[in-house]
Amino acid sequence: MQYGRPVAILGGVRIPFCRQNTAYADVGNLGMSVRTLGALVEKYGLHGQQLGEVAMGAVIKHSSDWNLGREAALSSGLSPLTPGITMQRACGTSLDTIAYIAGKIGTGQIESGIGGGSDTTSDVPIVYGKALRHRLLRAAAGKTFKDKLAAFKGFRFGELKPDFPGVAEPRTGKSMGESCEDMARQWNISRDSQDELAVASHHKLAAAYARGFFDDLVVSFRGVSRDNILRPDSSIEKLATLKPAFDKTSGKGTMTAGNSTPLTDGAAACLLSTDEWAAAHGHEVLCHLRDVQVSAVDFVHGEGLLMAPTVAVAEMLKRNNLTLQDFDIYEIHEAFAAQVLCTLRAWEDESYCRQRLGLDAALGRIDPAKLNPVGSSLATGHPFAATGARIIATTAKQLKERGGGRALISICTAGGMGVVAILER
Repeated sequence: MQYGRPVAILGGVRIPFCRQNTAYADVGNLGMSVRTLGALVEKYGLHGQQLGEVAMGAVIKHSSDWNLGREAALSSGLSPLTPGITMQRACGTSLDTIAYIAGKIGTGQIESGIGGGSDTTSDVPIVYGKALRHRLLRAAAGKTFKDKLAAFKGFRFGELKPDFPGVAEPRTGKSMGESCEDMARQWNISRDSQDELAVASHHKLAAAYARGFFDDLVVSFRGVSRDNILRPDSSIEKLATLKPAFDKTSGKGTMTAGNSTPLTDGAAACLLSTDEWAAAHGHEVLCHLRDVQVSAVDFVHGEGLLMAPTVAVAEMLKRNNLTLQDFDIYEIHEAFAAQVLCTLRAWEDESYCRQRLGLDAALGRIDPAKLNPVGSSLATGHPFAATGARIIATTAKQLKERGGGRALISICTAGGMGVVAILER
């Protein structure tokens, strides 16, 4: 998607990301979203202001959170006249909410808006099985006590067993980690290279915190002031002691808890506008969102589940007449170290680029020093619907620090999709 008028990124904010069942175990998506949006309102002096729209997302959410975006906006300090919407595309969710807001700004529908998301794997929706749900619905519809009682005829105690949210792909039955392990084998990604990427992510994130980079990006919540997944003392030697997390039987598993993102709770949001709205309200434009692309792969019939960003990036580069080397920053979501390394290897592979991406040659190699310069998901954690907004805010600030440049953002998602974007300053 390219925009009819410039879409400005003014910045963002997030709460620290925390490991499942720790600091935010009893908060839930709404509480995390309210804190995050409230902090964004405070940061940019938006109290009582009516924005064009607030778009928030969540992947794991309760049915009572039917419109998280609107409910969080009503508690954020914004004018209650600000509309809200809730969206979901697995790990790409908040990049999608930002693209949604950008689309409205770029086509002249609104002048300003917020995109973001939250996710919790601590407060998951646990429901009864289908049989008991049907009984309860029939009982609720019964007009007499006899009708209600009849709904439970033949009831078995086994029907009380709850259903938990699944992590496997419905089409293949494989978890994302199992699917990525297949990709690692296909692309010959070693355990050592995965551990090296993971350690680098922790060290870069720790260094960024130490120099104050996140002081205006991360707001404390529930007594936590920085991501509690971060391990500044992480090392290759320590990660080497971990056992495979997904392929535990073949003796060839390479993916561990150390080079994969843990289940995480958190929220993030970004403020977008036109240049004119930003100037009128006294806000600096950090960068512009130039383009967004979403693509998919046929993972059911053999393509790697998390390889869609390779396709999306190729399509977006072609549309913008750019090469893969025309970027100063590459922010590639670290769902798993193996996923990042598979993506990089595919872009360097001439056969893949010709046969799958329809190119004349390989996209080529990127400068590793430009990859995730302040750390990424392996160190911050990965609340599914918050990662995109985290990356946008982080990248926008990096471009400001540099005084200009171009950034490529790439996020893989469940369901065999990828969401990618270009930021420029």
